[in-house]
Amino acid sequence: MSTVLRIAGKEFDSFFSSPIAYIFLGVFLAANLFIFFWVETFFAANLAEIRPLFNWMPVLLIFLTAAVTMRQWAEERRAGTLEFLLTSPVPPAALVLGKFIACLALVATGLLLTLPLPVTVSMLGPLDWGPVAGGYLASLFLAAAYIAIGLFVSGKSDNQIVSLIVTTLLCSLFYLLGSELFTAFFGNRGGEILQLFGSGSRFESITRGVIDLRDFFYYLTIMGVFLSLNVYSLEKIRWAGNPGNARHRRWRLAVGLLLANLVVANIWLGAVDFLRLDLTQGRIYSISSATRAQLAQLREPLLIRGYFSPQTHPLLAPLVPRLRDLAREYQAAGAGQVRVEFVDPLEHPELEQEAGQRYGIKPVPFQTASKYQAAVTNSYFDLLIQYGDQFETLGFRELIEVKAGSETELEVELRNPEYDITRAIKKVLARYQGGGDIFAAIGRPVEFTGYLSPVAALPEELVALRTELEQLLAEMADKSNGLFTSRIVDPEADGGTLAEQIGNDYGFRPLVVGLFAQRSFWFSMTLSGGGQTVEIPLPEDLTREGLERDLNAGLQRFAAGVTRTVALHTPPATPPMPQIGMPGRGPQFHILREELAQEHNLLNTDLESGRVPAETDILLLAAPEELTERQLFAVDQFLMQGGTVVLATSPFQIGLEQAVVVNRQRSGLEEWLRFHGIGLGEEMVLDPQNSAFPVPMERQVGGFTVQETRLVNYPYFIDIRPDGMVPDSGLLTGLQQLTMNWASPLAVDESVQEGRKVLPLLYSSAESWLSADTMIQPDFRRYPQLGFAIGEEQGRRLIGVAVEGRFRSYFADKASPLLAGAETTGADGPAGAESAGQDGREAVEEEAGLRFSRQIDHSPESARLIVFASNSFLNDTVIGIGSAVLRSSYLGPLQLVANTVDWALEDRALLEIRGRAHFSRTLLPMSRESQLFWEYANYFLAFAGLLLLWLLRRSAGRGVQRRFPALLASRPLAKANTQSMGREQ
Repeated sequence: MSTVLRIAGKEFDSFFSSPIAYIFLGVFLAANLFIFFWVETFFAANLAEIRPLFNWMPVLLIFLTAAVTMRQWAEERRAGTLEFLLTSPVPPAALVLGKFIACLALVATGLLLTLPLPVTVSMLGPLDWGPVAGGYLASLFLAAAYIAIGLFVSGKSDNQIVSLIVTTLLCSLFYLLGSELFTAFFGNRGGEILQLFGSGSRFESITRGVIDLRDFFYYLTIMGVFLSLNVYSLEKIRWAGNPGNARHRRWRLAVGLLLANLVVANIWLGAVDFLRLDLTQGRIYSISSATRAQLAQLREPLLIRGYFSPQTHPLLAPLVPRLRDLAREYQAAGAGQVRVEFVDPLEHPELEQEAGQRYGIKPVPFQTASKYQAAVTNSYFDLLIQYGDQFETLGFRELIEVKAGSETELEVELRNPEYDITRAIKKVLARYQGGGDIFAAIGRPVEFTGYLSPVAALPEELVALRTELEQLLAEMADKSNGLFTSRIVDPEADGGTLAEQIGNDYGFRPLVVGLFAQRSFWFSMTLSGGGQTVEIPLPEDLTREGLERDLNAGLQRFAAGVTRTVALHTPPATPPMPQIGMPGRGPQFHILREELAQEHNLLNTDLESGRVPAETDILLLAAPEELTERQLFAVDQFLMQGGTVVLATSPFQIGLEQAVVVNRQRSGLEEWLRFHGIGLGEEMVLDPQNSAFPVPMERQVGGFTVQETRLVNYPYFIDIRPDGMVPDSGLLTGLQQLTMNWASPLAVDESVQEGRKVLPLLYSSAESWLSADTMIQPDFRRYPQLGFAIGEEQGRRLIGVAVEGRFRSYFADKASPLLAGAETTGADGPAGAESAGQDGREAVEEEAGLRFSRQIDHSPESARLIVFASNSFLNDTVIGIGSAVLRSSYLGPLQLVANTVDWALEDRALLEIRGRAHFSRTLLPMSRESQLFWEYANYFLAFAGLLLLWLLRRSAGRGVQRRFPALLASRPLAKANTQSMGREQ
C-alpha cells in the first residue's frame, strides 16, 4: 500500500508541475459557478438548495476526468517510459491504483473548492445538508467511475487526443443510458431498466439525499470492471512476444470471474430495496413511525396498486420508480398485510375495465412535443388503495407539484406521497372498521333527490340508466335502516318553477343530446342532509357501476369519522366570470376552499342563522366583515361548546382588483377578542425581512408618465422564518417559510388568560416597526432603502397566537340575540339585557309561537381560539402573487391552515407526516446588490482557494526525483528487468 501511495503522490505532484492542473480546475470552477448563477438562475428560483450545482455535475465530470486521465498511459507510451514502468519491481496493479488515486485526488480538490457555494446558500436560507452530503459523495463515486474508464482508454492509445475523445464518448454513453432523452423511447418499464445502467440516473437518486447501496455498488462495479481491464491490458503488454502458458490462462480466468461476479451482484442487489439511508432533514424519503403505526392496525390484506402507462409525460416518467420504491416500503413495513402491484392497464384490459367502472380511474390526455411533432398521449398515473370493499384513488393531481426550474423549464416533483397514501389508508380503514356500513357512519337522515324528466323525454341511453338508478335507490333504502330516502321529481311539472329554483340554487341546467338538438331534458341528482347538499354527477360511462360509485362517494361526504367537517365563513364576494371577461369583486378564497375540500368535508356558512352547522368540527373565518350580533353569537357559542375557532382577521382590508388600495374595516370581532384577552392593533407591521411584491409604479419620461410594475422587496409582506416561529405546539410542523401580508400586531392580556394555555405562534423580526398610515405605496425617492420611513420603536411583533382552555361567553349575563326582541346593534351587545346567571337558557314565548335558544356561558377545557392577524394572506390573489414570485406553488398559507385543522382535530399522525414534506425552502429577502455581492464572493472564494493551492504546492516543492528514487531506475536496470521477466514468462 505504501508503494501505491508513493506512486499516487508522484502523479499528483506531476499534475502541478505545469499550469495544466490549475487550468483544468479553473475551468471546472468557472463552469460550475456560471451554470449555478446564470444558467440555473439561482436567485430567480429563490430556493435554498444546491441542486442546480449537481444537476450539471455528471456532464462536467465527463470532460474533467477525460482531460485528467488522457495523458496517464498515453504519455507513457509516447515518451517510451511504459516499458520502463512495466519492467520495474512495482506490479501493474500498484501502478494502476496509484494513478487512479492521484486522478481522484485532483477531482476531489476541484469539488473541495466548490464548498463555499453550499456554505453561502446556508447563510441565505434554510439549507438541508443531507442532499448536499449525498451530492458530494455521489460526485466522488461518479468521478471514480469515469476515471477508471479514462485510465483504461488511455492505456489503449499513445495519442492523448484520441484518449480524450474516446473517454468522453464512453462516459457520455453511460450517462445517456439513463437519461430522459433515451428512456422516453422505451416506456416506463424499459426506461427503468435502462436507468439501472445509467450513471446520471443513479447520481440523481443520491443527490436527493438517499444513500442506496445499489447505487454505490453500481459505481464500484464500473470501477472494478475498468480497473481490472486496465491491469489486464498492462499484463498483456508484459507478455508480448512470449508464448501462452498456464499463468496467462489463470489471469484471463480471474479477470473474467471478477467481471461476471460484479455484474451478477448488481443484478442480485436490484431486488434489495431496504439497504438505504435517508440523509434528508426529517427523513422525508422514508416512511414515518406514524405510518408504521397506521399499518399496524391492519387485520386484512391491504392492496396498493399503481396504474401507470408505458408512454406518459416525460416529466412524470421519472416519478414512477420513486412511487414504486415507496410502495415497497409500505409492503415491507406492513408485515405481510400489504400487497403492492404495478400494472399497465393497456396490457391488462380486464384491469382497465375494472379501473374505469369500479374505481373511476380514467386515462388523462397529456400534450407532448418532440423534435419532429406534437402529440397527445392518453396515459395512466394513478394509485389505488383498497382494504376489503373500501377504496380510495389518488391521481397525478393529488401526487405531484409543479415549480419553475429555470426561465423556460418546469420541474415536477412528488408533493408528499406518504401523506396522501397514509391518509387514504386511514380513510379506508375507518370505513372498513365501521362494518362497511356507510349509513351507520353517517348516523343521520340523508335524502336523494333526482331532478329527472319523464321517461318519454329521456334519450334511449338514459332510460335504462333511470331504471338502474331506481333499483339502486331501493336497495340502498333497504340497507339504511330508515336513514336513506329518495324522491324523483320532474323540474318542468309545475310550469318550470322548480327548474328555475334549482337553476338559481345549484346552477343546474337542462341537458341536450347534441349541439343543434331541439329537445332538452333533465337528469340532475343531489344528496342532502343536515343542511348540506352534495351534487351527484352523471357517470360518464352511463352504467350502474358508475352510478353506485358516484352515490357512495357522495355519501362519504356525510359520514362522521371518515371525513371531518370544516365550516368556512368568508365575506360576500362576486366570483369572476372569465367567459365574459368580468373579474370577481371582493376577496376570493377558491384556492383555500379547494385545499380544504380535498381532505375534509367543507361547509360554506354565512352564520346568519346564529348557529354553526351541527356537524362542524372546526370553524374558520377568513377576513370577516361587519359581523352581526347573530353571527358573533354563533362563533361565541361554537367556542363555548368546546370547538376550535380559527380567525384570519385584521383592521385593514386590502383591495387588489385593479390597484392596491387599503381601507380600514371592522370585522365585528374586536370587542369579542378583547373580552377574551386578545387585542388587535390598529396599525400594520413593516419588516425589513420581507418578501417581494409586484408594485405598480410611475416613471416620468420627457414629461410623459409611464406606468410599470416592478418586483420590489415590500416591508408589508413579512417573511417569517423558523426563528420567528414557535414550534412547541406542533402547529407549525414542516413550515420553513411563511409570508404574512399586511398584518397587524396582537397583544395578549395575561390577566384575562389566567388558567388558559397561551401558545405564541408567529413573530416578525426584531427590526420590525408599526405604521398606521394607509399609504402603502413605496416611495424609493424619499426612502431609497425600503421605500418607507423606518419607525423609531423596533421590535418583535406577535402576529399569530393560539389560546386553549376554559372561556367565559361574551354573551354571559346577556339575552341571546336569537330570542325575539333582542337588539342587533353590533358586537357591543344589547343594553340592559336580562341576566340569567345559569349556564343555559330555555324557551321564551312569542306571539308567533314558541322559539327555543340554548345559550352556554362557559366552555370546557378543550376549547381553542387561534388568531392570525392578517385579512389577506389566504386570499387567492395574494397566494397567486406568492406563487409568481417563487415560480412554484406557494403552499405556506395552505399548509398552515391544513396544520391548524389537523392540530385542532388532534390528528397527530397526519400532522407528523405532513410536516415531513419537502416544502420549498426559500431564500432570505435581499436586494439586487446583495445578490451580486454573494455571487462575486463565490467567484472570489473559489479562485482564492485555487491561488492558495498554488502557494501550498510551491512551498512544498516539486522535487519529484528526490521523493521517488526507487521509481527512477536506470535503463540498464530496466533491460535487466525485461530479461528476467522474459525468463519468468
